Amino acid sequence: QVQLVESGGGLVQAGGSLRLSCAASISIVGINGVGWYRQAPGKQRELVARIISGTITAYADSMKGRFTISRDNAKNTVFLQMNSLKPEDTGVYYCYASTRSLTYWGQGTQVTVSS
Repeated sequence: QVQLVESGGGLVQAGGSLRLSCAASISIVGINGVGWYRQAPGKQRELVARIISGTITAYADSMKGRFTISRDNAKNTVFLQMNSLKPEDTGVYYCYASTRSLTYWGQGTQVTVSS
């Protein structure tokens, strides 16, 4: 069983930055896919960014150039640096980790961007 704990969410003004962290209870070295989703009120959960095969990163179009995903294998942690935040970035951000057979989710962290 893998436990993921997100932190770093909060309230920020438009144009500001936040850095989310996702700490895993086990080593993430062998985990192929890690990333972040978000869910805005009344909307479906959507992919924000992910890392696959250890180093390949991918972003949703609306996040390209503003968000950066990274991982620190020594700390078993995945990060999401979010810059130039917009009110439409408001939502609950969830990290995930996918093995060959299972996907694990964190409990989510709230990000609120005020205009």
